Amino acid sequence: MKVEECHENYPTWIPITSNLMSISIYLIGAFIIAGFGILWALLYIGYCVFVELMVLKRSCVQCYYYGKICAFGKGRLCSILFKQGDPKKFAEKEIKWYSLLPDFMVTIIPIVVGIIFLVLFFNWIVLILIIVQFLLGTVGTAIVRGSLACNHCKQGELGCPAAKAFFKDKTEIE
Repeated sequence: MKVEECHENYPTWIPITSNLMSISIYLIGAFIIAGFGILWALLYIGYCVFVELMVLKRSCVQCYYYGKICAFGKGRLCSILFKQGDPKKFAEKEIKWYSLLPDFMVTIIPIVVGIIFLVLFFNWIVLILIIVQFLLGTVGTAIVRGSLACNHCKQGELGCPAAKAFFKDKTEIE
């Protein structure tokens, strides 16, 4: 996969930006869900942590950036938590849409819960947070991945199942 200038280690501001967006999605989601009780919000945060750990364990262990600073800061974290896998297997993986469902649910669950909350107890703050959650989970994620992450990823050059799934031209990220 042809990419712009590849980063051996991403500049620190890129993982900070991508992580601030993810943390914002998690916290906004927890705030929305907390309308039904703090226990539900804590369960949601637990789910977010579980999804992140599964990404580390299933993908990051085999990535080129294992032990390095990737666009999401997970390469270094992964090397602390898990043993390195086979990097050749990363490019061989094929992403199915249903395998991405747990990741999408991090954004979808709070939106659905928020809509239910609005029907039962309309609240302008919750409405605004649902809109922000939607925008961060769609447009924000697309900007981070498309402009900051994938365009400079060495793994994309070596073969990336996510790039194959999300970019129209499978051989070049524009």
